[in-house]
Amino acid sequence: MNLLRDATEYLLGGPKVGGASEARLRRWMAQPEQALALPHARARYVVVDTETGGGNARRGRRLVAIGAVGVGRTRIDFSDCFSTVLRHEPAVAHAAPAFAGTCGPAQQTAVEPAPGMLDFLDYLRKAPLVAFDAGTERKVVEREMKSTLGVAFRHPWIDLAVLLPALFPDAGCTTRAAWLERFGLAAGAWRDPPGDAFVTAQLFLVVVEAATRAGMVNASQLTARRPAAG
Repeated sequence: MNLLRDATEYLLGGPKVGGASEARLRRWMAQPEQALALPHARARYVVVDTETGGGNARRGRRLVAIGAVGVGRTRIDFSDCFSTVLRHEPAVAHAAPAFAGTCGPAQQTAVEPAPGMLDFLDYLRKAPLVAFDAGTERKVVEREMKSTLGVAFRHPWIDLAVLLPALFPDAGCTTRAAWLERFGLAAGAWRDPPGDAFVTAQLFLVVVEAATRAGMVNASQLTARRPAAG
């Protein structure tokens, strides 16, 4: 990440939040980057899954919910989890697939998009992000950051949809469900973004083990296989 470039964009474009929210954003931006050369056993990763709704072809669908789980010391950390639902107008909320947290009464307890995204940044800190089909997830998160906070979100992503076929070329799997079945993992846990983040984290542990055997021992080597540009 180019800190000078991001700081320049931030100063020239300006955030869409002020006061205490802007102070939170500034604090996150000032945090040091997590060294991508850290070995997996010393690094923290955040596995993320999102849900979207509404929107249109030009602007894209709106981010409705985020689920995330931390992986530290090559283990899923159940004390390091995050989930939020963003409050949207009914047309957006009800356009999202129904799951606990996005529709009906859950939207009444949702948070406004800007505070919700700041909560996510506070949770994330500067850990690399992990997703299955990271190109899609990245576009959704970047678009919401720009729309609600007014700043570009450039962050390292690890794409399991790219790494798994590279590490297991004979598996013949193309979907997350197929990969979970291939490794006998808990596909039944899929319910919502937090549940999806958990099962994706299980796939990430498989990737870390196989990548380490192949000589890819840190995040820098995993992010070298980048998702397609949004």
